[in-house]
Amino acid sequence: MKQSELLPHLFRTEYTKIISVLCKKFGFSQIEMAEDITSETFLTASQAWGLNGIPENPVAWLYVVAKNKAKNLVHRDSILQNKVLPYLQKESFIFDSELDLSEENIRDSQLRMIFALAHPSIPLESQIGLSLRILCGFGIDEIAKAFLSNKETINKRLLRAKNKLRENNIKLEFPNSLELGERISSVLRTIYLLFNEGYCSQTQDSILRKELCLEAIRLCSLLLENKETNTGEVNALLSLLCFHISRFEARLSGEGEIILYEDQNRKLWNQEFIKKGEYFFFQANLEPKFSKYHLEAAIAYWHTCPEETEKKWESIFQLYTGLLEIEPSPLLLLNKAYALFKLKGRDLALKELQSLDLKTNPYYFFLLGELNAELEPEKANSYYNKALVYANTELDKLVIRRRMKR
Repeated sequence: MKQSELLPHLFRTEYTKIISVLCKKFGFSQIEMAEDITSETFLTASQAWGLNGIPENPVAWLYVVAKNKAKNLVHRDSILQNKVLPYLQKESFIFDSELDLSEENIRDSQLRMIFALAHPSIPLESQIGLSLRILCGFGIDEIAKAFLSNKETINKRLLRAKNKLRENNIKLEFPNSLELGERISSVLRTIYLLFNEGYCSQTQDSILRKELCLEAIRLCSLLLENKETNTGEVNALLSLLCFHISRFEARLSGEGEIILYEDQNRKLWNQEFIKKGEYFFFQANLEPKFSKYHLEAAIAYWHTCPEETEKKWESIFQLYTGLLEIEPSPLLLLNKAYALFKLKGRDLALKELQSLDLKTNPYYFFLLGELNAELEPEKANSYYNKALVYANTELDKLVIRRRMKR
């Protein structure tokens, strides 16, 4: 791998490890210092490798430089000397300037960081932004692009989130057994939303979108490496994410536009991710505790079955019925109506839709257009036009116009 490719790759994979270890060492209140050390490490690498070439073991090289920069900062930084270290000593913390960058400590530090950044006191949007920056190594430009925002807004949002963590004195510690259930729900929600930022994002950058999804999968996988967080709920979420990403390539056109389920090229579905999804779903059902992720994973599993059978749509319909009891939402109601259409036909689905009060929802009118497209194309177009009126994004409008032309 060339230096121009290697450094961005290592930034993505090693940034989160180094910064998590530094925050575990010096406390979460020193997150800016940890970010500075880590960023300077990569800046030094870009300069040194440009002159001397890539070292034999680039990762070990980065760790040595990060250790040395941390040591140097400890010796010269008066704030660290006068405030941070005395506090750590008061807490019976035995300080040495060596950083523990063993695999075990890196995993433990990242796991603690996941729980810190998913703290309930931080707004969800900020949780995702901080996770992208700290846990996934995304640059501010990339985060801004993912949120369809600008650098200034993202920087302010991240700064507010960090201040919130300090105000609430959030520590990098693993929750005790009494708190674990509630806290892990927050972590899973953050990972789920992070995945959705990629899977349902409105940016047309398909590479960025897929990277967001893969980072969510990596973070969820990290939870499985600790026996206390290797739960049925975590396995169910990971199963769901694997099933979803298995159809990623088929779901997007070359221009980044959404391709609807029935139009997807089944040959592009990733069988390796489907098998992984099946494995984690089996693991999820080894314990009796049940979650919404179990139901969503089961629905996603049936969507990876290419055959259009009655059993498939009967199962999806029943699963949506169960999911609506746990978490009612307009989108789930529409998905259930579509499953009814595939199972019982147009008339029953239309009757179901007429009972819904979703008169400003673009997906409601889009589905009505779909149900009428074959038999009453003029009526279908009138529904598609209403969907266009209420559509919020250009990508949604592109999909609707494409259906109208067809």
